[in-house]
Formats: sequence, C-alpha cells, structure tokens
Amino acid sequence: MPVWLREHSWRQTLGAVYLSLPLRGARATPGSIFCSEQYLKVSIPPFLFEAVLYAPIDDTNSTAKIGNGNIFFTLYKKEPAMWDSLTLANTDKEKLQYLREKAVLKAQEKAKEETEARKITKQEHKKYALEATMKLEEAERKRIEDLKEKERQKVAKELELWKKQQKDGDTYKSIQKKGELCQEIEPLKERKNEKINKTRIPTEETSKTRLKSTKGCSCSIFSENLKEEQLPAPRAAATIKVNFTPRVFPTALRESRVAEEEEWLHKQAEARRIINSDLSELEDLKEEEKNPDWLKDKGNKMFAMGDYLGAVNAYNLAVRLNNSLPLLYLNRAACHLKLRNLHKAIEDSSKALELLTPPVPDNENARVKAHVRRGTAFCQLELYTEGLQDYEAALKIDPRNTNIEKDAEKIRHLIQGTVQSS
Repeated sequence: MPVWLREHSWRQTLGAVYLSLPLRGARATPGSIFCSEQYLKVSIPPFLFEAVLYAPIDDTNSTAKIGNGNIFFTLYKKEPAMWDSLTLANTDKEKLQYLREKAVLKAQEKAKEETEARKITKQEHKKYALEATMKLEEAERKRIEDLKEKERQKVAKELELWKKQQKDGDTYKSIQKKGELCQEIEPLKERKNEKINKTRIPTEETSKTRLKSTKGCSCSIFSENLKEEQLPAPRAAATIKVNFTPRVFPTALRESRVAEEEEWLHKQAEARRIINSDLSELEDLKEEEKNPDWLKDKGNKMFAMGDYLGAVNAYNLAVRLNNSLPLLYLNRAACHLKLRNLHKAIEDSSKALELLTPPVPDNENARVKAHVRRGTAFCQLELYTEGLQDYEAALKIDPRNTNIEKDAEKIRHLIQGTVQSS
C-alpha cells in the first residue's frame, strides 16, 4: 500500500509558487514526477504525493529540482494572483479521479503532438538530404559521363589511326608480293616461249595477246589467294556448364541437428515476414533497430532512466516483432507496476509464466520475478489471497530468498487482520 506524503512547505509570490517536498530517504528520478495545469503527482514507491492545485499553472515552464533529500518545485501561475491555499479545499475522490484522468489524457495528447511534430521534421530532413544526395549523384554521374565520352573519342581516334596504318602496311606487302611473283613468273614464260618457238613461229600480235592474258590471269589469282588468307577462321561453338554449390550449414556431420536448423530457418523467415509487413512504427527505424533484442535493451535503458512510458512503447513494438520472448512481458509488467497499471501487470506476468515452460534451472530467476510482480499487483489491488499464492510459489522456487519470505509474512498478517476486523 502507498504511504502518503503529507509533510511539505510552500510559499508564493504574485507570479509563482515555490513548493518543497521531503523525500524521506527515497530516491527520486525525473520519471517519478507528473505535472499538469492543475494536478501534481510524485510517485516514489512506497511514497505517494498528489495535489489538486488551487489555480492553473504553466506546466511547460515550471521546473523541479531534486537534491539534498528534497524536491523543489517552481510553479509559474497562469494568472498573477495570491492563492488562499496550495490545493483546492473539499476535493472528493470523484473530482480527484476526474482531474487525474483529464491530466493524463492531456499529457498523452501533448506527447502525441510532439511525436508527430518530430516525425514531420524528420521526414523534411530526410527529404532535404535525399534531394541533396540526388543532386550530388547527378553531378557525379555527369562528370563520369564526360570523362567516358572524352576517353571514347580518344580511343576512336587511336583506332582509326591504327586501321590506317594496318591498311597502308597491307597495301605495301601486297605490292611487294606481286612484284616478287612477277619476277618468278618471267623466267618461266621465257622458257615456255622458247619451247613454243621451237615448234612453231607465232606472230607478234598473238604473242602479245597471250602475254597480256597471262599477266592478267596471274595477278587476279594472286589477289584472290591473298583475300582468302586475310579472312580469319570462324570460331568453334561450345557449351558452358554452370554448377551451383548447394547451401549447407557449416556443421560437422557428427554434430548436425537437422530439426534445430530447420526450426531456426523457420524463425528467421517469420521474423523477416513480420519486419517486411506494413507496420507504420517501422517506417522511421533503421535496419538494425528492427530487432526485438535491440528494442528490449532500449526499453531496459529507458526503465533505468525512469522513462516508463517510453519503455512500455519499446516493449510493445518488440512484442509485435516477436511475441515468444518471456523477458519482454516480464519487463513490461515491471513498467506497468511503476505506472500503476495493475491489471496489465498481472496479464504480462501471467503471459511470461506461460512462456517460461518447461520449468528448468535456467529460468528459475525469471519465474520468481514473474510470481513476485504478479503478487505485488494483486496486493496493490487488495487481493491479498491471490498475492500470497504467488509469493508462496516464488518461495517454492527460491526458498532461500529472505526478502520474498518477509513480504509473504506481511501479506499473511494483513489477511489475518482483515479476517479479524470482518
């Protein structure tokens, strides 16, 4: 049960109220303080302080400082005036509940507006960065294209020059070969003419005609042979076979666990499917942030800093990505206890106990925490019998835990006192 802090001191000016609240040895964090226009709450278990202020204040500019065993509040009034008292007189439970719910709803709306504003600002920054990146890439692409074009023109000029040199060299070689061939043919023709002259004496015209035709024929045959020699042989056809290496786990055969490997692959595919699904919360996250373990660590850090609402949001997103991790429900139950969401704390603790099966020595510590947190939530709801059952279950798992034994003994005394009073 909470212990109400009644001792406090305050003073005021025309525009501000100065409130001093002793901590009684408890350790306070910024997450322990909740302040709105007309409602102030300080929750430092087991101590609790609530106040419905006399008039509205500027909760945005108001400050709170923790030090020297006290919390010093500087509350700026919205309208300059002197208050008759710090709190409203004759505040019943219904009005207090109404003001509390109104303050919480307003704080949630404000946090939502700030989140939307940050999201819009982040999108604008991303858009600007994308445009700047596109401009840089376009300039780099244009520079590379210009370099490629210059290099292409340079290579084209060198190729034309090489072709021209090759053509001149081939022409020179063909002329040289023709001259050598004609020199070789001339003696043969002279011997042939001598033999013909021995048999018969031809006229000058016929000999000239035959000589011209012989010359023309020899040159044409030579040119055709040169053309045939210059043509390259066709390439031989072939077939290339491609073999893909099968994907296998780097596990020795004697240590192979086919069933476990298949289960691991199934879990990986399920995680990728959830991450690739249409979750609006994942749009602004980085790739490494779409990991339940990363979100769990982030929630643990927020819890240590006292940001219980932020921790709950981190655990919620982690549960949506992987709903089979008992530590996510166990840590979220601790956050709900801090935020006084007792029914949700009971639900998360029960879900964690369902996932912590079968009971083995490795999960003893987690099961003890789940029973203690659910028992604490039951006791704060004044369901002492159910709470005692959870504490006794925790003692069965860890019988040497003196703290749990003391809490269980206190619950037994409360139950006996309730029975005697009834």
